[in-house]
Amino acid sequence: MSARRVYRISGKDRVEFLQNLVTNDVRRLDAGLVWAALLTPQGKYLADFFLVPDGESILLDVAEPLAAGLVQRLTMYKLRADVRIEQTDIAVARGLGEPPSGAFADPRHFSLGWRAYDGRTGEEADWDALRVAAGVPESGVELIPNESFPLELGFETLNGVDFRKGCYVGQEVTARMKHKTDLRKGLRRVSVEGSAPVGTEILAEDGRVAGTLFTQAGGEGLAYVRFDRAEGRMQAGAAVLRIADDV
Repeated sequence: MSARRVYRISGKDRVEFLQNLVTNDVRRLDAGLVWAALLTPQGKYLADFFLVPDGESILLDVAEPLAAGLVQRLTMYKLRADVRIEQTDIAVARGLGEPPSGAFADPRHFSLGWRAYDGRTGEEADWDALRVAAGVPESGVELIPNESFPLELGFETLNGVDFRKGCYVGQEVTARMKHKTDLRKGLRRVSVEGSAPVGTEILAEDGRVAGTLFTQAGGEGLAYVRFDRAEGRMQAGAAVLRIADDV
């Protein structure tokens, strides 16, 4: 698993503070983990993270490369709210199957098992292959700060956005993409013969640019594609691709 940082958010305004900022409904913490993102006012992705119920506080589990920028942005929004954000030394553990006592089901997809924050040892698994099979993007790989739009990267089907919770940063653009437009681009699973570096340009059969190839594992990959061009046999460097549903 890529390196993670865990922060503790405390103070009497912690739930309202996060509720007004992030894509998902923080009140769902009563039922377990909440996967959410912070967006720019233009609706573009900045960082995704797990919110974890922790008694009178909330833990925030984020990819290490995004941690400093995320905390800086949250601190900017804090203003006079009774909220404290503190870094912890808590380690994140992951495993497959039903969550053991004290652990939490991964809310994105059942195949990704569980996460725990109580010092237990995690399990080894081919996590890239599992998330490719489930169509789950990774922070800093498929999910690119200041570039990605959450709905194009599967946040709705992966339980990362709530359309009934009310306003949050970037909500207007996200709602408009949901209700008033048909998505023309997005993340798709592809079959992969061969391999290519992450970020390789994908060419359609007619030579036009069709998208970008990202994570590859077990003969499949995740690609960000233009739907009107991602058909038939495509090429990404030395790799031959097809949309997985077409195989």
